[in-house]
Amino acid sequence: LAGRMTEPPELLLVNAHDDIALRGASQFVGKDAVKQYLDDLSLGELKDAIDAAHKSKLRFETKLLRGQVAPAIAKAATDAGGDLGVLGSKGRSALKDLLFGSVAQRVAALAEMPVPLVK
Repeated sequence: LAGRMTEPPELLLVNAHDDIALRGASQFVGKDAVKQYLDDLSLGELKDAIDAAHKSKLRFETKLLRGQVAPAIAKAATDAGGDLGVLGSKGRSALKDLLFGSVAQRVAALAEMPVPLVK
């Protein structure tokens, strides 16, 4: 997509984790250890996107977010003022999406811009 644009886009690579379940763990291992764990996890999940951006020589920044995932991603996209949000899917089962809803669906509903989904 970036190769088809007249000007190279600036990318915001976002990864978000709901940290509620780990708040109790921070009492035992410390908040810094939990933050480091989630940062390492997020950067690992963004590795392919970061590598692709470097290879394509695109300008980008990364944001590692905590809290409710869909609202955090939608807010980051809105705050960045972008024209398009592209969201990767983890591909949960249809049953889990039916029961819990898809993060991708919630981001698309909350975002103030078009959000195509990439699987």
